[in-house]
Amino acid sequence: MKRFLLAILLILTVLTASAQDTLRDDAKVRRNVKIVLGTEATFYAASMTGLYFAWYADYPQSSFHFYNDNAEWLQMDKVGHGVTSYLVGSFGYELLRDAGLNENRSIWLGGTLGLAFLTTIEVFDGFSSGWGFSWGDMAANTLGSAMFIGQQYLWHEQRITLKYSFHTTNYPNYRPDLLGENFLQQTLKDYNGQTYWASFNIKSLFYNHKESKFPAWLNFAIGYGTTGMISGFDNQSYTFHGTPTPPFHQRKREFFFSLDVDFTRIPTNNKFLKYTFKVLNIFKIPFPALEYNTGGEWLWHWIYF
Repeated sequence: MKRFLLAILLILTVLTASAQDTLRDDAKVRRNVKIVLGTEATFYAASMTGLYFAWYADYPQSSFHFYNDNAEWLQMDKVGHGVTSYLVGSFGYELLRDAGLNENRSIWLGGTLGLAFLTTIEVFDGFSSGWGFSWGDMAANTLGSAMFIGQQYLWHEQRITLKYSFHTTNYPNYRPDLLGENFLQQTLKDYNGQTYWASFNIKSLFYNHKESKFPAWLNFAIGYGTTGMISGFDNQSYTFHGTPTPPFHQRKREFFFSLDVDFTRIPTNNKFLKYTFKVLNIFKIPFPALEYNTGGEWLWHWIYF
């Protein structure tokens, strides 16, 4: 989940740069677009360099190779790839539009930013002996970008938004080295506590949203999560600091049905609130939720994070 953390940093950089006033005459548009692309290129180079020395340089390197991890973590990591690619593409598009670039160019140049960002990290993986270039990851990255580009090209808005939520679990107690030793690490590493959501905007999908009085900000969300995982492929016993971890947890897929808020559809003329809402829209807000899991259980959560 190092990719997700870097994506958040990239999004914050995008928002900082896009807080400038929008200027529309050709000369100023060209200047703004150059600033945007320069900001992205600078962050890209700095983040990739920092990532290499902070993460990959400490692990043995190898010749470029592939690795099939499609069965790992009940595909939660693949879903995370898709959501990350979608989010980075979304903010890449917003940045270019605020700079004054036209819609189609913003869609293609901005919408593919997540794919370019994550492909570089995948290449790094390909040269690391501990990982490898994963075609499954690349497929998820591509689908995430396509999810944004397709909607923006077809509707010129995002009627289905991909989001993230997290709650703490007990599983890091068994393997804190793998699942995180503190809250921040666990938000990135503990797939048992992560949920990824497709949040459907009800008004734009099912009503004439120019005339209907249905709340524009109200969404219906479908989530995917997992539980019972203390390793990628199976739950065989491991030893951590001399204490064996129990292998008896049942690995289950979880599907959630809930309501959500699309913060970007809350009208405001305040620029600070506008960009705050964009950041908040990355996350699915806590709400009551109905769960079905592959253990055959239907569960009700009065509040689900």
